Amino acid sequence: MIKRIGVLTSGGDAPGMNAAIRAVTRKGIRTGMEVYGIGHGYKGLIDGDMRLMNIAHVGDIIHRGGTVLKTARCEEFKTDKGIDKAVENINKAKLDSIITIGGDGTLKGALELVKKGINVQFIPATIDNDLGYCAYSIGFDTAVNTVVNAVNGIRETGMSHDKTTIIEVMGRNCGDIALMSGLAGGADAVLIPEVKSDIDKIIDKIKEGISRQKKNSIIIRAEGADISTEELTEEIKKGIGEDVRTVILGYLQRGGSPTALDRNMATLMGSEAVRLISEDKPSTAIGFDGQNVTLVDLKKADNIENKVRADLLELVMTLA
Repeated sequence: MIKRIGVLTSGGDAPGMNAAIRAVTRKGIRTGMEVYGIGHGYKGLIDGDMRLMNIAHVGDIIHRGGTVLKTARCEEFKTDKGIDKAVENINKAKLDSIITIGGDGTLKGALELVKKGINVQFIPATIDNDLGYCAYSIGFDTAVNTVVNAVNGIRETGMSHDKTTIIEVMGRNCGDIALMSGLAGGADAVLIPEVKSDIDKIIDKIKEGISRQKKNSIIIRAEGADISTEELTEEIKKGIGEDVRTVILGYLQRGGSPTALDRNMATLMGSEAVRLISEDKPSTAIGFDGQNVTLVDLKKADNIENKVRADLLELVMTLA
């Protein structure tokens, strides 16, 4: 019998989601499956928002940010009634498996479907990179490159005005974007949620730069750090006796054309999801270790703690 699969994107959008949708759709169709695109994530499952996909539906999207299937956060799916309605629609559409693309909330949603007997293949897509079972999630590399490009421009204007600048980046409770963009962008200091901030040490570092005629320090703060951007700004102002600029990059980090790494990861993981379904494999969390696709039991994946390379904080300051 022809296998019928559904694919959805849920939670925050991430550059590279479209590349994953493209891979799932085309690999699925060319493997002899019927592929149904589900609109607006888990909300689409509850509402029965599904359409049969063809090759043309995913043409010219590999380079585009966002998601052609749309995405949403769905509070109703967190209720028993919402989950039951979603399962009812899956069974009504006779879908053999669901491929979910998203972050930690999407993973938890996938587990709820598994409890109801639905086969689910999970693909990680979140700029936060906060899923502990895999090294890279779709969208993270693009977000880091977006921040680094912003740092480059901010540094140039900072040099013109001799200003210290604090740049706030996204990541919720994970400091990966701040840490990796700080390392790549030559920041003077980075503040992340996982490590207590040492403001005095940061002020001393800025003063050291000033003593050698460097007056344009860059400080990158993750949004979940233990001191707010406003408080940090005031502390540094008092510490160095000079004005400090602040830049909040916000949703800029979620947009833009995905990097080659994000496109290739998404393509490999999307294709792997289809293979797992074609071979009747159990529900799996698909990941990427920097070179290869990795596979982890879906339930185990949710229990693997995310670990940050906190040792790189010291390296950032050493090299500044």
